[in-house]
Amino acid sequence: MVDALRVIRDDGSTDPRLDPKLSEADAVRLYRGMSLQRILDNRMLALQRQGRIGFYGPSLGQEAAIVGAAIAMEPDDWIVPQYREPGAALVRGMPLKELLCQLMGNAEDAVKGRQMPCHYVYRKGNYLSISSPVGTQLPHAVGIGWAMRLRREPHAVLVFFGDGATSTADFHSAMNFAGVFRTPTVFLCNNNQWAISVPVAKQTAASTLAQKAPAYGFDGVRVDGMDALAVYRTTRDAAGRAREGQGPTMIEAVTYRLGPHSSSDDPARYRDEAEVATWRARDPIARFRKYLEHAGWWDEGREARLEQEIGDEITHAIQEAERAGPPGIDTLFTDVYETMPAHLREERDAFVAFRGR
Repeated sequence: MVDALRVIRDDGSTDPRLDPKLSEADAVRLYRGMSLQRILDNRMLALQRQGRIGFYGPSLGQEAAIVGAAIAMEPDDWIVPQYREPGAALVRGMPLKELLCQLMGNAEDAVKGRQMPCHYVYRKGNYLSISSPVGTQLPHAVGIGWAMRLRREPHAVLVFFGDGATSTADFHSAMNFAGVFRTPTVFLCNNNQWAISVPVAKQTAASTLAQKAPAYGFDGVRVDGMDALAVYRTTRDAAGRAREGQGPTMIEAVTYRLGPHSSSDDPARYRDEAEVATWRARDPIARFRKYLEHAGWWDEGREARLEQEIGDEITHAIQEAERAGPPGIDTLFTDVYETMPAHLREERDAFVAFRGR
């Protein structure tokens, strides 16, 4: 791996020069967030196969690059997701039931079923809506950062995107604006090697993605995306510089998508299982668990209790979410205007009367 920062060694020890020195409580919180995302992904794929949710984008193998980055941000910072960051939303405080209601698009869904399934949003946690079009979230994140600068707010924005997004015009526009205006933006590229079925080698002639950042006037850093401490440390430092007015940073987290691109994808059709097996041996959750064990903070008993706790939590949230019915008909007409005008009230009343007949 070319110039990729790594903190956790193979035996679970850490490089003392790079170790961010997490407390036991923070390290366990990070591990729990990664484990929750992994177990949730597997459960949601099963629900989609059963027809209980419509669509899902799993993040198997990318837990360190997602949760490690999200935990490194401050509560008043903003997070702008790609479309496989449920772990980031949950560590920002999003209730699991609320996430599931958005996946189901039911009456308790905060956006009333109007979003595509798997496009959750959590305003209380400064967590923007998931974005389906590739790369369109990048200018949005830079715009939020620019607003912070204009308001002289000492905060930062973390935006997630994939290697495929670096091939878009929005990537260029966002990086260029961020560099020129020194916006407090942390660009977190999850280079999971595949833009659906297109490998990185067919997307760019550059040897790394991080090296694109200096062309826009700021630093690019390459980290081992399967190493949660490396991602945490790099994101924490980049966000700190951003808050201090030192401008943006691009982080290329070199990771791997162990599962499908989405519940509609079959990766066996375009990639070699031997490649998957090589990356699976570097599983970020297994690596972080070895770090916890090396530190004396984890054992088999705690692992079993955590798995049971998370499983029960997800089961309970599913049961609660599935009790809610579909959004009411009137929600088709709300949220268009602050105060509903007369013509829209007439349309609503006519539609309700028609449906009643």
